[in-house]
Amino acid sequence: MYKYFLLLLFVGLTHQKVDAQGSPNYNGGFKVTFDEDQPDKFLRIISWAQSQFNYSDESPDDVSNTNFLLRRARLLLVGQITNDFLIVSHIGLNNMSAQNMDPVGTGDGSQIFLHDAWVQYNLSEKLSLGGGLHYFNGISRLNNQSTLNMMTLDNNRSSWATLGLSDQFARHLGVFAKGTLGKFQYQVAINNAIANSLDDRTPMQGQATYNGLNNLGSAESLYNYAGYFTYHLFDEESNYLPYKVGSYLGGKKVLTFGAGFFAHPNGSVVQQQNDLAGEDVLLYAVDAFYDTPLGDRNAALTAYAVHQQNDYGENYLFGPYGTGAMTYGHVGYAFASDNDNLRFQPYVSYATHQFDAADDNRNVLGAGINAYFSGHSSKLTLEFKSDTFGDLKQEIVSLQAMIYL
Repeated sequence: MYKYFLLLLFVGLTHQKVDAQGSPNYNGGFKVTFDEDQPDKFLRIISWAQSQFNYSDESPDDVSNTNFLLRRARLLLVGQITNDFLIVSHIGLNNMSAQNMDPVGTGDGSQIFLHDAWVQYNLSEKLSLGGGLHYFNGISRLNNQSTLNMMTLDNNRSSWATLGLSDQFARHLGVFAKGTLGKFQYQVAINNAIANSLDDRTPMQGQATYNGLNNLGSAESLYNYAGYFTYHLFDEESNYLPYKVGSYLGGKKVLTFGAGFFAHPNGSVVQQQNDLAGEDVLLYAVDAFYDTPLGDRNAALTAYAVHQQNDYGENYLFGPYGTGAMTYGHVGYAFASDNDNLRFQPYVSYATHQFDAADDNRNVLGAGINAYFSGHSSKLTLEFKSDTFGDLKQEIVSLQAMIYL
């Protein structure tokens, strides 16, 4: 598999291609307008799918496998009849494989569920209020990442820092406020925590488990609080929807500085002799995002960096989540091109995680290349990733095809 990765990387470096972020054939996407004299009355429909072939090799047991994966299949609807209010609905599935498909497409194997469903009232550019199952998250840009236009194959997994622990697939049920004040943008939310966390371990002594609501009761741990704040230099980004762009491919010149938090009082729980005690969850981060065209022929640079402090409770460690610190960054370069329908963008990414409960850091290195055939609307991504944590090491080579309309 490695030779195919190196071949596509070589092709990308020797064929210099570029275009704007969107497809040259897209022209605004599919929008149903209900009155020609009222352009603000519409239903916007977005559909996308990501299909993968993966090869992985794990040590020290030297276990390798290959599989096909439907990484995502989604349908997003955005509708409004005036600029004063809108509704967002989002359904789909994630990670469908031969191991979790259902023989007749029903039951748990069907996987289709509600990702987002919220209503929003726009009082002014400075303030919008809304509620429902929403994606106005705190902490960092990557905790609000769009899956339509990521530069890397996928998001840095640990940046979706509450996924399945206090929310449903990175979405909380609650209320939010957001707005723009000059070059400053903000979003804040008050949410209910999920009762049936992925972390279903029995509370332990000396190590927190993130299931306080289930073990302590709603009075102590029902609510959590989130916020993310950004300052924009150069071009301003849209905050019409919460989904943050991964790469503009030179379509904008953007430099943003962000800071955010997530707080869940008594979100975690520890065993203390014969009693259970709640532990506060507090996550916060600072980050920076830069995307700019380069030169007269619109080559482009995309770069991002984040440092995040995580306190999930005493010695917490569960999958990609743990009390400690995380630093992550990626950089990509899109080559200039004379062809509107073909461009290449090699990239690298690196994350290091320090956990209070472990002596070793977890380090994740990624390298890949995107081949864009119609901007982000049609692309192939080939990526190699190495994930090392103590004696455990996993290497994955993935090829993904994505189309969105």
